[in-house]
Amino acid sequence: MFYVYLLQSDVDSSYYVGFTENLEQRLKQHNNGGSKYTSRKIPWKLVYFEQFILKSEALKRELFLKKQRNKAFYQSLVETKDR
Repeated sequence: MFYVYLLQSDVDSSYYVGFTENLEQRLKQHNNGGSKYTSRKIPWKLVYFEQFILKSEALKRELFLKKQRNKAFYQSLVETKDR
């Protein structure tokens, strides 16, 4: 399986969109400074994810979400998930 995920920083509530095959491992990498961009805003929490069978579909979705760059849009995804 492939995952597109949304992380939220506990430092400033900013969001980060990513792609992985292993959510748990990737979150640990982010929180251990394994990504240059996210290392500045540790700790991160997983607030949303989508699961895909096809890698190509997951990458398309990741690109779409990254292009949004809109905090309200990301918050709406998280709120919809919680319903």
